[in-house]
Amino acid sequence: MRYPLPLLISAILLLCSTTLHAGYTDNGNGSIADTSTGLMWQKEDDNSTRTWEAALSYCEALSLGSQTDWRLPNVRELASIVDAATHSPAINSTYFPNTNSSGYWSSSSNAYDSSYAWYVHFSYGDVGYYFKSNTSSYVRCVRGGL
Repeated sequence: MRYPLPLLISAILLLCSTTLHAGYTDNGNGSIADTSTGLMWQKEDDNSTRTWEAALSYCEALSLGSQTDWRLPNVRELASIVDAATHSPAINSTYFPNTNSSGYWSSSSNAYDSSYAWYVHFSYGDVGYYFKSNTSSYVRCVRGGL
């Protein structure tokens, strides 16, 4: 049986994301440290949807917790904060309150068609891709790198 590529990628990323976590630390300044990956996350998004280009710009302009080197996470990084033990949203709501059960942009473009970018949908932690001009995705910025 052959599975569609997005479904296979979703399964792989979800499996990886559920095995990475040892915990989070609330830095008390609007950011969360992921103690497993070393990434620092924006605790809460601004509850606004954007195009992919606007999402990139938003993160590049973000100043949070006395840091200005924020960026849009790649799809692997974004999938690493999925909590497969929960849904709607599929994330640890203690550390990431008010997360929308919707799509969040990643910085990763689709290799087959650069007019698409990958996202993680935090209803169940699914991974997929949208047209970059789509305005229905949220943004959660990160700093550091995997």
